[in-house]
Amino acid sequence: MLQDRPHTTVVLAMSADGKIADFKRSPARFGSKVDKAHLEKQIAASDAVLFGAGTLHAYGTTLPLSNPTLVELRAQAGKPPQPVYIVTTHSANLNPEIKFFKQPVRRWLLTTTSGALSCKERLQTLSSTLGTGVQKCLPEFEQILVFETPTREIDIPAALKHLATLHITRLVVLGGGELVASLLGLDLIDELWLTICPLILGGNTAPTPVDGKGFLSDLAPKLQLLEVHTVEQEVFLHYRLQRPAD
Repeated sequence: MLQDRPHTTVVLAMSADGKIADFKRSPARFGSKVDKAHLEKQIAASDAVLFGAGTLHAYGTTLPLSNPTLVELRAQAGKPPQPVYIVTTHSANLNPEIKFFKQPVRRWLLTTTSGALSCKERLQTLSSTLGTGVQKCLPEFEQILVFETPTREIDIPAALKHLATLHITRLVVLGGGELVASLLGLDLIDELWLTICPLILGGNTAPTPVDGKGFLSDLAPKLQLLEVHTVEQEVFLHYRLQRPAD
């Protein structure tokens, strides 16, 4: 486990049968107002929010902080009003028309060399078509972070180590299942918050909190239950990842 990386917490809502979206991968909006407030609280406690391009594609947006109390608490702690919102994607093939690029948040991109080139080429193409002034109004990312393995995949451990050098000490991960699976496989998750919502989605292709190839039972990440809260029909579960020395 890397010690010089942000404390990383996964926050997800799922159906009673463990799905984070239906089989069409529609935006999962089945959580209650209480769950949304819970999510916002976790985001407010973070320095950055990480999510995959699939999650962004499904929603077209993210959740900026809107609770004045949470924003004020961040100000008192010397933090900016919003954490940094980091999209991770291999190809960087993102739709610039989605609402995310109009939201009042700082946006970073975590990608590969080819993804960074694709993003810059798209900007250059639009600039040549619409004029140089377009760069001031296009939904650019404040930073493009490129960390690549020898097999040209995103080097997540190196990326998280770099985030720590930028004073990002707490990171919240909002999905999707492939990203969470990667982080678990690399032992880069410290805590999980799972909200169990009162519905059943079913479907053998519906995404789950942890997708990917899966883990054999004797090698599966082990959890320690820290808290259980029930609010009306939802159950909030708070886990800590157990380490070999625990």
